[in-house]
Amino acid sequence: MSIEKKIKELNIELPVPKEPVGAYVASKIVGNLLFISGQLSIDEKGVLIKGKLGETLTTDEGYSAAKRCALSIVSHAKFACKNDLEKIKSCVKLTGYVNSTSNYTEQPKVINGASELISSIFGDNGMHARAAVSTNSLPLGVAVEVDAIFEIIK
Repeated sequence: MSIEKKIKELNIELPVPKEPVGAYVASKIVGNLLFISGQLSIDEKGVLIKGKLGETLTTDEGYSAAKRCALSIVSHAKFACKNDLEKIKSCVKLTGYVNSTSNYTEQPKVINGASELISSIFGDNGMHARAAVSTNSLPLGVAVEVDAIFEIIK
């Protein structure tokens, strides 16, 4: 099944890829690797998902925020591949950053939101290496940020 058909089957609507707000690019292709810059947690209405896990947000809310980051990642990957997600050979790695209190320890459960979404879209090619990192704050007060590396077919 094509990736686009899989996205439709999963009833997923990809957001419009957002332009960077700083001195960087949203994505960069080096050889056969596609690097996607960190994507912030933004809901379907374009509102930032803010908060601190272990204080103002639950693990389930963090999971949903990470899932939203992954949707933005796929959107940027599609744009970088000139609207052809079939060029994605595999997801190599995700790195997830979780805005959390010093005693919060469920960062891996939060970043599962991103990992599971990527795997559901790309199947076995979506299985990836990963890091789930705690941080005391993130840009604009968001709950989660996730970046990605994909192997692509040129």
